[in-house]
Amino acid sequence: MPDTRSFPAASVQRSSERDLAAEFASVAAAHDRAASFPFDTLARLREQGLLGLTAAREDGGADAGLARVVSLVGTIAEGCPSTALILAMQLIHQKAIARNPAWPAQLRARVARSAVEAGALINALRVEPALGTPARGGLPATTARRTARGWSLSGRKIYSTGAPGLAWLLVWARTDETAPRTGMWLVPASSPGIEIVETWDQLGLRASGSHDVVLHEVEVPEDHAVDIRSPQDWAQPDATQAAWNTLTIAALYTGVARAARDWLVFFLKDRAPSNLGAPLASLPRLQEALGAIEALLLTNRRLIESAAEDHDRGATPSLLESQLIKTVAAENAIRAVEQAVALTGNHGLARSNPLERHLRDVLCARIHTPQADVAHVAAGRAALGL
Repeated sequence: MPDTRSFPAASVQRSSERDLAAEFASVAAAHDRAASFPFDTLARLREQGLLGLTAAREDGGADAGLARVVSLVGTIAEGCPSTALILAMQLIHQKAIARNPAWPAQLRARVARSAVEAGALINALRVEPALGTPARGGLPATTARRTARGWSLSGRKIYSTGAPGLAWLLVWARTDETAPRTGMWLVPASSPGIEIVETWDQLGLRASGSHDVVLHEVEVPEDHAVDIRSPQDWAQPDATQAAWNTLTIAALYTGVARAARDWLVFFLKDRAPSNLGAPLASLPRLQEALGAIEALLLTNRRLIESAAEDHDRGATPSLLESQLIKTVAAENAIRAVEQAVALTGNHGLARSNPLERHLRDVLCARIHTPQADVAHVAAGRAALGL
């Protein structure tokens, strides 16, 4: 039975997290305009002890389950999706580290305790200019070379979410051996030879700090090669990790769509055109359209919550189920925000209102692994028995 003595009851947690989301919403537009990194909102997460939430209990964490995490990330995304994405990566990787026996015990404890005690952030740096996402196959160009003291890493990573605030980098690389192995090297972000190149200037999630990170002969100790395998060993499916990755991301973008819905409700109640003589909310056509958005959000909530609860009770969704849930949830979230924009016209696209930012942010849902074509091909092949 989980030990909840030192943690607030679920209803208190939700109320506190909604307060945080409202606070973050007040600065999200400014961060979006300037593409500035949200050090302030991350500091608040640190103060609330949320950055070590999924670390193991023996290291001071709460060992939080997936249902708790999707609820938290979805709520924070209502306020600032960029902050929520950095938080999602933190919680996903802390949980992955805690459950991975390949990690040296002292390193696992060190990384976990740094999160619990100091809010130290971690993320995996996997995507490269030539490779793209490793989920589609291929060897990384980033190379780990043996040295007398351990390893030396060189390469360039792109779309490195949270780069300005990370304390730890999990670098996906290949060895320089005749038969290369691939895997993760743990690199302290303060190591000499690490350069952050500020390339992130995207349409959405502009405050996420997803810049390029260049490693110039960065030296790390021998035991910092935390999980190195032959490439074919990485092809084995990990349903647990897939559930954490996909459901947390699905929850994030559903949170963005909820924020869009909430602004739409405010707009429909507040705007009363002179020719109507009543708020737009009085029109059955608009009530029906809002109801269609509610149906999309309800579908997402039930899919994500039930799958997360299944995982926490030991009935983890299959890899294919997790992929399809993420794909369906992403498209539902995008459709919900697009409909909200269509209903509000120029008001929805005005930069003085938050709806256009929600639209830009929610479109990023399609980029996260798995992309729709991968999930749909896998589902089609399964249905055909191939």
